Amino acid sequence: MKLDKLVGERFKERPVDCVVDSHALMVRGGYIKQVGNGVYSSYMVLRRIVNKVERIIKEEMERIDGQEVQFPVVMPATLWEESGRYESIGAELLRFSDRAGTPMVLGMTHEEAAVHLVREYANSYTKYPFMIYQIQTKFRDEARARAGLIRVREFSMKDGYSFHTSQDDLDDYYNKCHNAYKRIFERMGVPQVVSVESDSGMMGGKVAHEFMLLAPAGEDTVVVCDSCDYRANMESAERINQKSQPQNLQSLTKIHTAAAKTIPEVCNLLKIPETSLCKAVIFQKEDDSFVVVFIRGDLEINETKLKNFLKEDIKPAIITLESGLSAGYTGPIDLPNRISESTQILFDRSLEDGENLCCGANEDEYHYTGFSFARDFVPTFGEIKFNDFAKVVDGDICPKCKQPKINLTRGIEVGNIFQLGTKYTQSMQMQYTDQEGNLQFPLMGCYGIGVGRLIASICEASHDDYGPIWPKAIAPWQVHLCCVRSDDEKVKAVADNLYNQLQEKGVEVIYDDRAVRPGVMFSDADLLGVPLRIVCSPRNLQEGVCEIIARDKSIQQKTPIDQVLEEILNKL
Repeated sequence: MKLDKLVGERFKERPVDCVVDSHALMVRGGYIKQVGNGVYSSYMVLRRIVNKVERIIKEEMERIDGQEVQFPVVMPATLWEESGRYESIGAELLRFSDRAGTPMVLGMTHEEAAVHLVREYANSYTKYPFMIYQIQTKFRDEARARAGLIRVREFSMKDGYSFHTSQDDLDDYYNKCHNAYKRIFERMGVPQVVSVESDSGMMGGKVAHEFMLLAPAGEDTVVVCDSCDYRANMESAERINQKSQPQNLQSLTKIHTAAAKTIPEVCNLLKIPETSLCKAVIFQKEDDSFVVVFIRGDLEINETKLKNFLKEDIKPAIITLESGLSAGYTGPIDLPNRISESTQILFDRSLEDGENLCCGANEDEYHYTGFSFARDFVPTFGEIKFNDFAKVVDGDICPKCKQPKINLTRGIEVGNIFQLGTKYTQSMQMQYTDQEGNLQFPLMGCYGIGVGRLIASICEASHDDYGPIWPKAIAPWQVHLCCVRSDDEKVKAVADNLYNQLQEKGVEVIYDDRAVRPGVMFSDADLLGVPLRIVCSPRNLQEGVCEIIARDKSIQQKTPIDQVLEEILNKL
């Protein structure tokens, strides 16, 4: 392909609305063009990368007996009503009506469509196990579309669904798919991708893993142990509480703290560390009843853990006089006697064995010091069950190796796998007859990779100030041939000959023979990020050579003209 025929402009200036480098580089390099908020058109450069990514994915899915199918983008709402998700999912699901007034949805995921496709077919245990997958356009009405292809509303995704008659069989296939995903990312040349334990979220199910590409621009916090192979998403990472040393009990003392109600204000006033505080974080459930969570002063509530514990959504509380709660001064002492029966009190395990704590006095402008759960709460209100509601912090104890080696880093989710169990087959009445003639609900697994997000994430992890540095396996072309001074007949003849020879050998080559300055030519080459560059120029021809330069700067050599083809083939 000749570059002068390539549709799409390349330019130097960074667009002002691009908050991450991958977005800026893909706009500058002529990969994408925004159509609307979180919706993009793709130029040929990106499509060539997409095709290579999809080919690798398909090869690895077929290697584990995946069967490619295709589900519709638009589905009747009745399909989602069967699973219960039509009402349970919020505004992210785009709902509309067709001309006949039939409620419809745009698919943001396809569990319902997968069950619908096979529930009549898979009516006997003899049909199991099997996995179906697709690569399909989806639409999620994302409230915070940002960062180019990393967080969009319309996107292309590979999603697969496996069906099983036993948990052992599901476990076995789940591990096969986990390994297939590792091979996919390895083949694409992305060593920065790691597998982490995760929360299953709206997908349901209990066992889940995410594949995170570690990058500073990532929106997710990844919990990593520096001592073992433990990896987890912040949302699901268990926090292990370090046992506190026994202390000499102080007397319970009520202190006037005036307007000091925030953690820093109270600590500054009383000259105590945040670890000595028992703070109250207050939420409201869907029915507006209150949830009071007590946690150590230096920690934050992990809302995903709390939602999973309550099995419902929560929101920050709007505290009223009738609630019995005192904003900024809520504490455990006598709280159960002050609140309504609908208010739920929970305790984080960071407070287990807590002694000599400072807490709110349930009275404006007052706190207690010297508070002990065992002495000042349990005798009156009974034993406390402490649960894990806290976010993990640097230096915490690893749940796996028990060493204080937890480290927090950033990552971008590029893939996920879930064990869904019978969540969808049971709600949608998909059944099979087992060997004893009894009806059973099959178990499901779900396996996804966001294609566009993966490509943008690779760009985010592999670029310099001048453009992307694409791994060879997914680069839009293998070789970028630059003919500097195409008005020089000798230079043009050498470059043309190399172009023809490379094409004859099946090498993917983009050929730039435009009459432009070398700086423009090389700048465009950087933006296209092709692994190998050949430079033909008058100066090189005087030496009887061409330059071969790797985009990642690992190679920069002069090669005799008659050896360039062989050298390129060897390097590829």
